[in-house]
Amino acid sequence: MATCAACEAEMDVDEFDVDRGDLLSCPQCGANLEVIRIGPVELDVVAGDDVGPEDGDQEA
Repeated sequence: MATCAACEAEMDVDEFDVDRGDLLSCPQCGANLEVIRIGPVELDVVAGDDVGPEDGDQEA
């Protein structure tokens, strides 16, 4: 089991099925996540994927 770094939903991720650096998508919130550690599996939100509705209209 792993926890989504964005919404804290439990995700069924087997440490034997993933490698560090693999990208996954949270089935609950849709966030793009990267496997940053295995044994136990730890996930982090992919950089640049944290744009929410309040941030979407900002100009660079």
